[in-house]
Amino acid sequence: MKGNTMKFPRGRGTASGIDGRYLEFNREAVEDGWFREMEDNGPATCVMVEKPRTIISRNRSPDIPFEQSINPYRGCEHGCIYCYARPTHAYLDLSPGIDFETRLFAKDNAAELLRRELARPGYRCRTIAMGTNTDPYQPVERERRITRRIIEVLWECRHPLTIVTKSRLVERDIDILAPMANEGLLKIFLTVTTLDNDLARRLEPRAGAPRRRVECIRNLNRAGIPVGVLAAPVIPFLNDTEMESILEASSAAGAETAAYIMLRLPHEIKILFQEWLQQHVPLKADHIMSMVRDIRGGKENDPNFFSRHSGRGIYADMINRRFEHQCKRLGLNKVERDLTTEKFLKPRQQTDQLDLF
Repeated sequence: MKGNTMKFPRGRGTASGIDGRYLEFNREAVEDGWFREMEDNGPATCVMVEKPRTIISRNRSPDIPFEQSINPYRGCEHGCIYCYARPTHAYLDLSPGIDFETRLFAKDNAAELLRRELARPGYRCRTIAMGTNTDPYQPVERERRITRRIIEVLWECRHPLTIVTKSRLVERDIDILAPMANEGLLKIFLTVTTLDNDLARRLEPRAGAPRRRVECIRNLNRAGIPVGVLAAPVIPFLNDTEMESILEASSAAGAETAAYIMLRLPHEIKILFQEWLQQHVPLKADHIMSMVRDIRGGKENDPNFFSRHSGRGIYADMINRRFEHQCKRLGLNKVERDLTTEKFLKPRQQTDQLDLF
């Protein structure tokens, strides 16, 4: 990885077109004597329409706090270099690198599919999570409004929902989210990775600025919406010293709960992240990767349940103790708000026939 001269396009997390692991043939870069400078603005975002047959995904992982989730989009324009969802683009024979953040798939029929699935006789109401594999409020949502339509259906059915996002765009939907919260149907988490604007601009080039995320916590809290902070991912020797300051700023803004996740580097992400380190913090790169391997049992990634989110070893234990101490000091996680499933109503069937009464 040393000596990497890759030029990262402005506003993108990576320039790498790394091949997905399922391709039958892989490409290898060869110096052929030609040189073409990448355009300053980088590749444009392309949004394609996907027509899935179902929209609710079921989770069987015992270390994930939800059973059901909805992802309105595939890919995410935020471009966070560390995003554990990047490898999912390999299922489409696309690059988990630059394709993940520039070639997006919008599920325009998501609300209609949701209505149909909720109306099924055997449907069992369990909290639905959004923001698990793609940010539901990434920039494309401003125009497509798929997330908005999904939430409208959930509110109509009095269905519980949790949202994880990095975007202040969530405030657009306070008119629905506040009543849901008042009925015990909603929790929102804002992910705050760093309070350093320069680091955020490089780690998460199209996500909201740190201060705007903290302001969003404050505005959601003022609207009566239970809101928490997700300090994630914790990256050794890059943002780990900010744990206490992130929790303090979020608590002061009104966050009631907090959680953290240790950096994960599954599949292609380990290559992409090491490219990013060599580009942005070359003097720290080896040290960071050494510590990542230390908390992952000598590898770049630990896929095992429970340990994959927190890591193992002395460093991981230290991070956990710091987190628990700061939460106790600030009064975070003192109250657990359970969302109710008892108010669930089957959705009204939509037909083309006019109502005679």
